Amino acid sequence: MKSGFVAIVGRPNAGKSTLLNRLLGFKISIVSDKPQTTRNRILGVHNSDQGQVIFVDTPGIHKPGFLLNKRMMENVYQAMRDVDLLIHMVDASESFGKGEQFALDLVGNSEKPCFLLLNKIDSINKGKVLPMIEFYNETGTYAEIIPASALDGSNVDLLIGKIMEYLPEGAPMYPEDYETDKSERFLVAELIREKVLERTRQELPYSTAVQVEEFDESRREKGFVRITASIIVDKPGQKKIVIGRGGKMIKEIGVTARRDIEGLLQVEKIYLDLNVKVLPEWRNKHHLLDELDIG
Repeated sequence: MKSGFVAIVGRPNAGKSTLLNRLLGFKISIVSDKPQTTRNRILGVHNSDQGQVIFVDTPGIHKPGFLLNKRMMENVYQAMRDVDLLIHMVDASESFGKGEQFALDLVGNSEKPCFLLLNKIDSINKGKVLPMIEFYNETGTYAEIIPASALDGSNVDLLIGKIMEYLPEGAPMYPEDYETDKSERFLVAELIREKVLERTRQELPYSTAVQVEEFDESRREKGFVRITASIIVDKPGQKKIVIGRGGKMIKEIGVTARRDIEGLLQVEKIYLDLNVKVLPEWRNKHHLLDELDIG
């Protein structure tokens, strides 16, 4: 029986959260085409006859500016220190640049065994894959190099098999029905933020957070949960965008978030009350980041 921790690391938009959801067989990490969607380490447990893998999804590797981003990168560093194995995900559809070199140097300096997962091979010319493998193989950084697609599942089973080969022998660390270290409150906030990301452009994804202020499950056995949450923004102009003309935007966010939250909590009806708060410079304030459970 094998058991161990595996961190999924890589540049923003490499597909880390999509991979985690695919590996687990259910959605635990929100997905967006906006960079820096993931802000916290998110733990998800995969069980099989071979053993237990505790996957750790991490924020995208980037050079931090705001305090928020510094906390995000500390999550990456800590995850890399604490695990048995690293999976470095690379977006195979993107050209190699300074950002990818920064990520390559980071995993190269780790003492942990590291796999390279060339993701999104379903979206590129197959003739480009072998040269990529040869390029990364010459770095001497990777124990295994696997071309894959987190979106359609190509070679994900192969990845699981290889992970089991490298993990240490050991008993499961978590009960079989344990799924994640994140609370339902946290996951609800993330689902709401995902809907904000889907509907906003430019600077808003980076300057938006969600705080669940009320989570009333006193009637949960009857299929009803009441949630009050605030969408946090930096500036008054951003508040107007999130609310939308005549409240249209925030209503759409609420409707789509409510469906996903009902699925998450497995209840028939969610009453979701959404507000928008302006908290200037929240990304640079320790106490606000603590309140928002970021970092």
